[in-house]
Amino acid sequence: MSLTDEQVRNLELKAIEIRKDIIKMLLSAGSGHSAGPLGMADVFCALYFSGVLNWDPVDPWKPDRDRVILSNGHICPVWYATLAHTGAFSHRELLTLRKLGSPLQGHPHYRELPGVENTGGPLGQGLSQAVGQALAARMDEARWRVYCLMSDAEEQEGQTWEAVMFAGNNNLFNLTAIVDRNNIQIDGYTEEVMPLEPLADKWRAFNWTVLEADGHNIREVAEALEKAKTIRENPTVVIAHTIPGKGVEFMEGDFAWHGKPPKPEEGAKALKQLRTLWGNIKSEHE
Repeated sequence: MSLTDEQVRNLELKAIEIRKDIIKMLLSAGSGHSAGPLGMADVFCALYFSGVLNWDPVDPWKPDRDRVILSNGHICPVWYATLAHTGAFSHRELLTLRKLGSPLQGHPHYRELPGVENTGGPLGQGLSQAVGQALAARMDEARWRVYCLMSDAEEQEGQTWEAVMFAGNNNLFNLTAIVDRNNIQIDGYTEEVMPLEPLADKWRAFNWTVLEADGHNIREVAEALEKAKTIRENPTVVIAHTIPGKGVEFMEGDFAWHGKPPKPEEGAKALKQLRTLWGNIKSEHE
């Protein structure tokens, strides 16, 4: 699979639209996480719109579908917005984020929306869920794959490494983990709170193939995910290096935005910046 320049440009524009939706959702909710969802918009576009994922929004529960597990459930606004852009449900529902009775809760609930394959919340548990599904697929001799999106800080959790060890030992080559390596967590920078480096070497030590990508280069991320599908020796992790708050200058790289939404005036400023970014990308290719 190779994306054309035009396809990449269209996906870059879609990622900005998703970022705009994230800001609008957070403004409507008055609560939620900003930095992580904004930082992962390009990765979600690469996963859902480049042809990597075997998933159909018209038939979201078909038995041979690929499964997507969101371990870092707090970044679910980017997942919800992406799923809405696939046509899986109405765009209007995005503004019900975190509202009482809404299927778009602050952390995902299993099957509350088309494509939501897990209940997420407590960090460190998602990879275990993904390992269980990948093992079940292997036992059934099924061809579908499992993709698990993770934060970097949850790799400070012991359960994560138990799952990493199990998957490597059992050669779960149908499993791809995607780590959002944005270097922040709720109360600081990861390398100050609890250093993770050398992160890639740690995964390799447990018999995983490690691929690294610029998490804002959609072509690079898509190529890494496609390459993972060809690896049969062991499971694969894609370490996606991202900027938290990407696209909104006053949020970028600031851990303070991990767990808070913008105020109305901040949201208006963020949307203005994203509209300008969208226009710049559009004009570059006209």
